[in-house]
Amino acid sequence: MTHPFRLAALTAVAVLLAASPAAAGPDAARFRSEADAFIRRAMDQVGVVPGLSIAVVDGEEVVLAVGYGVADLETGAPVDADTRFYIASSTKSFTALAVAAMAARGEVDLEAPLAAWSTAPGSPADLFASVSLADLLSHRSGLDNAPMSFRAAMSGEHTPEVMQRLVAATVARDDTPHGTFRYSNAGYNLATTLLEARDGRDWRVLVRDEVLRPIGMTDTTGWVSEARAGSVVAAGHLGHGQDGPVRSPLQKVDSTMQSAGGLVSTADDMARWLEVQINDGVLDGRRIFPAGLVASTHRPLATNNATFGPYVRESYGLGWQIGRYGDDVLIHHFGNFAGSRAHVSFLPERRLGVVVMINEDAVAGGLADLVANYVYDWHAGRADLEAAYDTALAGLVANRDRARASIAGQQADRATRPWMLARPLPAYVGTYESQVMGTVRVAERDGALVVSVGVMEAAAEPFTRPESIRVELAPLQGQVILFAAEGATADSLVFLGETFERR
Repeated sequence: MTHPFRLAALTAVAVLLAASPAAAGPDAARFRSEADAFIRRAMDQVGVVPGLSIAVVDGEEVVLAVGYGVADLETGAPVDADTRFYIASSTKSFTALAVAAMAARGEVDLEAPLAAWSTAPGSPADLFASVSLADLLSHRSGLDNAPMSFRAAMSGEHTPEVMQRLVAATVARDDTPHGTFRYSNAGYNLATTLLEARDGRDWRVLVRDEVLRPIGMTDTTGWVSEARAGSVVAAGHLGHGQDGPVRSPLQKVDSTMQSAGGLVSTADDMARWLEVQINDGVLDGRRIFPAGLVASTHRPLATNNATFGPYVRESYGLGWQIGRYGDDVLIHHFGNFAGSRAHVSFLPERRLGVVVMINEDAVAGGLADLVANYVYDWHAGRADLEAAYDTALAGLVANRDRARASIAGQQADRATRPWMLARPLPAYVGTYESQVMGTVRVAERDGALVVSVGVMEAAAEPFTRPESIRVELAPLQGQVILFAAEGATADSLVFLGETFERR
């Protein structure tokens, strides 16, 4: 290994052996050795992923729980099986199981219309007359609520009262009516907002009480502040630059942790999660959840019919994608956000599961999937395993290079754009508000416009329309702001399709 951020992986063998069960046998020992060699080679060749954490569960045995590299390039903290990574949308399976546990006790009816029990002010009775919690949690509701999802995951500009008020902003999607699968965060945000309005329990408390505590996932939390106080939390990184990866400017905070993507966890904790999934609620020989409860979240509720890389996605259950990897049934959920990537999956018929968490997702997020696939193919006894994965790894590196070149080309093109602002910069400075989307602040710093929305902030770039600018409030995802054209100052702006009035 030649880069400083990979030096911490040199200690991985000792950690790996110490973390694995002594009675696993020679095949497990060979797997650990060969998986270790492949992960080292993959990280070295990809070169832009600072850290990786992996857990593998075979039946009731944790055969691997280990970390490689560093959690944060700025601190150099090494990754181990207790390092917390953000698992993003993989959170959905936890939220769904928590609600299913309530339903099993009769505290909520997954199939009842929302209108039958919702107490949130302004709930749209017509839209909620036929949509249920099961619809929301399986992405078949036909509903959307962009303001709620934006505030919950991106800006962090919300309170419980604000979120409950935003229930009234729920709309029906004409392109995907009720019963049609369309993946989004809105269903989960709506479900937990409605439950909190009724019961007074924040989604993080709900998941903690119903799922994390029973399983003993003591290092998993929806509060980033709590996680950072107790241990190392991996930071998201972006590896598109020619000088190597850098820390992402957008990191998760408490206010942007939400029920559709809001947990940090460790390899050790995620191994417990896999064991509970594979064994229908049994952990270490002890029943944690009623028989059939966990399995009920794996049942198809919405037809998907999509592919994601080598994975076929046939349907969606309660917080889980259901499909195939090769000939095997694969139940899985992945997640990514601003430089973090998580792969959570298991093969129910083979009782084998894998979690891979990495802290780069600009150009090499596929490394998480590649490592998981190696685990599955190793256990399947694939004859050409090493040659096949040499080829796959070369393909991942080529994809990295193409992504880097594409991003660099786009940045170069944007650098040649002329500014399309007709007024002096101070004319645009101010605070702009929308009742549903929140607040956009425009400031002038060192002769440039800087835009902030909640916890997000970015310097403005030119855009191609008159009176417009481009910002990357989320890394590598450009948003356009269009200022009102009339008057000596900008009295309003349009952002994400909403009009914001200057205060």
